Amino acid sequence: MKSIFKKTFIINYFILLTGLFLVEIIFKLISGGEIMEASTLRIFIGLNIFCVIVSFLMNFLRNNFIKKFLIGLMIFALATYSCAELGFYNFLGVYMSVQTSSQFGAVVDYISDFIASFKLQYFLTFIPFILYLPTAIFLNKGRRDKLSLKNSAIVLAVVFAVTIPLYAFTIVSKKFQDKFQIVTNANLFLTASNPTLTVKEYGTLGFVFLDFKAMLFPVTIEVDYSNSDPFGVDEEVLPEEEVVDLRRTFDDTKWNEVINSETNKTLNSLNKYFINRKITMKNEMTGLFENKNLIVIMMESANDILYDEKYFPNFNKLVQGGWSWENNYSPRNSCATMNNEFSGMTSLYSIYNTCTASKYKVNYYYESIFNLFNNKDYITFSEHNYTEAYYPRKTIHPNMGSGEYFSVQKLGIPYSNEYINWSNDDDAMKSILKIVDKKREENEHFMTWWTTVSSHQPYGVDSIQGGANFDMTKDTKYPKDVRRYMSKLKILDNALGLLLDGLEERGILEDTVIVLYGDHYPYGIKTSNLNKVLDYDTSEDLNAEQVPFVIYNAGTTDGTVFKEYTSYMNILPTLANLFNLDYDPRLYLGYDLFSSDARSLTVFADGSWKNEVGFYNASKNKIKYYGEEKYTPEQIAAINNDIAAKIDVSEKAIKNNYFTYLYKKLYGNGGNVQTTTKPTTTTTKPTTTTTTKAPTTTTTTVGVTTKPVTTTSSTTTSNGLAYTTTTKKTTTTTTTTTTTTKAQENNN
Repeated sequence: MKSIFKKTFIINYFILLTGLFLVEIIFKLISGGEIMEASTLRIFIGLNIFCVIVSFLMNFLRNNFIKKFLIGLMIFALATYSCAELGFYNFLGVYMSVQTSSQFGAVVDYISDFIASFKLQYFLTFIPFILYLPTAIFLNKGRRDKLSLKNSAIVLAVVFAVTIPLYAFTIVSKKFQDKFQIVTNANLFLTASNPTLTVKEYGTLGFVFLDFKAMLFPVTIEVDYSNSDPFGVDEEVLPEEEVVDLRRTFDDTKWNEVINSETNKTLNSLNKYFINRKITMKNEMTGLFENKNLIVIMMESANDILYDEKYFPNFNKLVQGGWSWENNYSPRNSCATMNNEFSGMTSLYSIYNTCTASKYKVNYYYESIFNLFNNKDYITFSEHNYTEAYYPRKTIHPNMGSGEYFSVQKLGIPYSNEYINWSNDDDAMKSILKIVDKKREENEHFMTWWTTVSSHQPYGVDSIQGGANFDMTKDTKYPKDVRRYMSKLKILDNALGLLLDGLEERGILEDTVIVLYGDHYPYGIKTSNLNKVLDYDTSEDLNAEQVPFVIYNAGTTDGTVFKEYTSYMNILPTLANLFNLDYDPRLYLGYDLFSSDARSLTVFADGSWKNEVGFYNASKNKIKYYGEEKYTPEQIAAINNDIAAKIDVSEKAIKNNYFTYLYKKLYGNGGNVQTTTKPTTTTTKPTTTTTTKAPTTTTTTVGVTTKPVTTTSSTTTSNGLAYTTTTKKTTTTTTTTTTTTKAQENNN
């Protein structure tokens, strides 16, 4: 029996297993994971399966040098991959996968910033390979015999018989499943849908296999979604006359017919999820901006440094005269700029490990922000002052409903194809104002979306934009990369000044609403450098992803600062209510921030979340509290389940082009989804007080009466779960009614 451990097969098996497992352990430690947890055992068992297969195959090789070379190569490859994953995650906030391969080009283009952000401790993953080198030399000493094919097969069978059932048990057993985990281990194994959790639970090598498996053999998991509110707000009954003007009611007869006849399980699960969502009611802010123009500006790489009035007076003029949210976040994800633009336009979560808008660029969204304004007889258009090099906006924006898209070439301004230099936002604004003039000749009311570019990385090297205003911070001790970044932000601020002056000169400043938010924080700048400028620690609790969000309208907004935690997910439903657009709130996974249904909560790409109570880290399944108030385990699980459902629903809706399907089913229009239909929202007096779940021919509505008291900010706790109410302090009561209305009119 002792002689078997002198066989090459067994020695190779143990050496390879030891080397790979050490790489995984080091990766866990560097990435902030814990060693003494169930996932470590699962990773170890999985490596046993891999190593015994490799050792069995190598047993057919005669040359021992080749065997040792292959073992070293595999340890080196995993060390390199793990090191790269650590750097990639630190730089872009996501792990590399076959679904995000296009982002590798971004790293190559901005290699100086990537290298600057790289941490030396990432190279510790190579320790097992370094230790292996002398081991490989000593393996030459003494005679090592090959294990016979028969005995090799026996060893393989024994290892399989032990490890495979154990591995499966760790996947399906609740004992190996954290009770708060947002995606189950079984679902991660089947889909690898959450790279952060997949890497944590299965290791880097396991993620490689599961990622490729998910690409080659995609699996759809059917879920019975719940629409229960994890914050558990109680509803009170009010007299009918007090709620009738606030209810939104929809005739769901056609939708219920679709549900009854649909045979596709995935599409019908989406139908049932959306139709059963709560209908957000009107409130005191409904229609505040009705018939005004709208300019949405998604600011490239704009973080809270913009709040420095000394350097950015125009942005701060908008802040001081507008509404701003001090706890707004733009969570990083794959292809963050385009994905966060997509979420802002649709109030859907982008797919975590996918360049969503690009991969599904042919999808149509009849409920998008452009189409809501199209249905209101606005003229819509959009701009981005760069080329199609990264994202195909020429296709994406028209499919979102933009009446006309203007790229940098169509704007007619100077630009560079070098990744270092970009076009200037102030040049773009001059062109946009000319477009506004032309569009207003066609239609009195306009809505436009502009995605800026001047403040884009790199910041680690000199550039035209990075040097244009570099000297304005010469009296500071800010790091050079931060100073280059601020130089670029100054160009954006100049553009905002041109916008304000241009609108005032045209006499439409008070008739125009300006909305601004940052798409993500400035990649490539170390958090330690950002901390030298900002008044909070960007390295803690995903604070780096905090960015501005401002709504401004001269003469209406008043400088109020809201304390709610929010993100780009809430922009569209908030604007839809403020402009009193014809929209179905059930189709949006964000909240109208002025609704009593709104929740103070920011959700991050991996399912982590944050509010004034605490920060829940999904990759560690732990919550960090900021005060005395705490959630019960049941409440945390309820919040996680609600988030998981919304992320899963978004992914399935996008992958199945659900909103094209739904539009055709509900409105027909000969299958031409490019021609939008205006759904009619009606208000009727309640005829019954019986709540019925779909499928039915009635619509459940919830009435809310809101009585304004003063302008302040307050935090309310309902059933032990904290959320912050809107800054307009209100006294709110609710009622549940059911009504049947006339069918929606097809106005087109």
